Amino acid sequence: MTVAVFFGCTFIAFGPAVSLFLFTIARDPLRVIFLIAGAFFWLVSLLLSSLVWFITVQISNKNSSTQQRGLLIFGVVLSVLLQEAFRFGYYKLLKKANEGLLALSQEDTMPISMRQLAYVSGLGFGFMSGAFSVVNILSDSLGPGAVGIHGDSQHYFISSAFMTLAIILLHMFWGVVFFEACERQRWWALGAVVVTHLLVSCLTFVNPHYQGSLIPTYIVLSVMAAWAYSCAGGSLRNLKLCLTCKDKDFLLANHRPR
Repeated sequence: MTVAVFFGCTFIAFGPAVSLFLFTIARDPLRVIFLIAGAFFWLVSLLLSSLVWFITVQISNKNSSTQQRGLLIFGVVLSVLLQEAFRFGYYKLLKKANEGLLALSQEDTMPISMRQLAYVSGLGFGFMSGAFSVVNILSDSLGPGAVGIHGDSQHYFISSAFMTLAIILLHMFWGVVFFEACERQRWWALGAVVVTHLLVSCLTFVNPHYQGSLIPTYIVLSVMAAWAYSCAGGSLRNLKLCLTCKDKDFLLANHRPR
């Protein structure tokens, strides 16, 4: 049973993201490089937030539950702000790198567009965030022991997997909206990304009442997905044509001669 839980939760948490990587990124070495670089930037932000967290915990009163809870909230807020700050720094770096690639390229267009970079870097952020969020949980799911034996919720593993899935996809959508906002200098959109990131992160404080965190998180996910789709140039007409397989440009782009 534990092995089934492990693989089931792993596929739920990382299945969609791995599929996106295989079908849209893996074949392009340049996209793979930018995805790994995005994952590295997220890791650096985690390192800095962990360092600040370690220092504050050491100088705090460990016997005060109120103070420790306050430090936990502070750590979550600091981590989110650092992640978004590094996302902005990565955007600036990619902007310079893309200009350099254009200068070296013999073509008049950039080798990879900023919208593609936003998607790739967001997925890189999501992969690392998801891995660090759920890897210890997946390890515990292999046993020994049974979830809920002491009266705790039996939905701990499955809820964690669905939350990780949402976080990975949200990072991808946040990346698209964030980069588009930077390109058009829509600072209110940047603020919306930061606020929704803080909201989703703080919703985990209501656990183990998982319906109180998962339902609002997936509502935010739906809104950000629609927003990112709009930022990428999508429309209801394009979506309808794609779902009904009537998008001629899409069919020609994926046509393979026999």
